[in-house]
Amino acid sequence: MCQLLLLLAIVLAGCKEADEGKGNQMSLMQATNPAPVSIGDKPKDTSTVQKVKEDVMAFDEIYDVAVVKGKKDILVAYKVKHLERFRMKDIEKNITKRLEKDFPKENFTVSSDYKIFLEAVQLKEDMKQPDFSDKQAEKRLKSIISLQKEKT
Repeated sequence: MCQLLLLLAIVLAGCKEADEGKGNQMSLMQATNPAPVSIGDKPKDTSTVQKVKEDVMAFDEIYDVAVVKGKKDILVAYKVKHLERFRMKDIEKNITKRLEKDFPKENFTVSSDYKIFLEAVQLKEDMKQPDFSDKQAEKRLKSIISLQKEKT
């Protein structure tokens, strides 16, 4: 009887993971549309990150954007529509030019890397926790930016 219960528990646990895998496979295709976030939440910064997100979403090739503003840097991570992936370098260059033109005083890090996008969304979620300080958020943002710069 004990062996039967153990076997049943293993089978049910195995089935649960298979369902979660399907959701993870589709996450590249689905838009999560995370709200832009500013470390420290100053009203001016909040309006800036909202405008940055709107500027990037204005590109037809883009379907999802995560924007995180720190003290000195703004991280812009985005997802490109599947058929536009052949032009990713051009898209990144165009986004960077537009952002630097519209916000000349800001320092942007722009990335189409999905891992950077996920890290930005995770940082946003972590910032909702009451025990996650602005100092921790700024440190994490800097590590995400350095991760983006070290990619080949």
